[in-house]
Amino acid sequence: MDFRPDELKWEAVVAEVRRRIAEGIYRPGNPIPGEPRLAEELGVSKGTARRAINALIEAGDVYTVLGKGTFVSYPEGSAE
Repeated sequence: MDFRPDELKWEAVVAEVRRRIAEGIYRPGNPIPGEPRLAEELGVSKGTARRAINALIEAGDVYTVLGKGTFVSYPEGSAE
């Protein structure tokens, strides 16, 4: 993944995950890669991946299930 010099890496990771959700690569109700795998795929540290995932959780784009992982949220108003 290429990073712009004016963009923080965790913000770039957030944008990439959102792009993958929008394109249907990550679908509602399905898991996204965990921190280690996401970090490896995108060439960032685990801490950067963690910060991005936390930002996605706060924004409501994804949610966590304890012991199971992090999943793509369903769009508001859709049937789950």
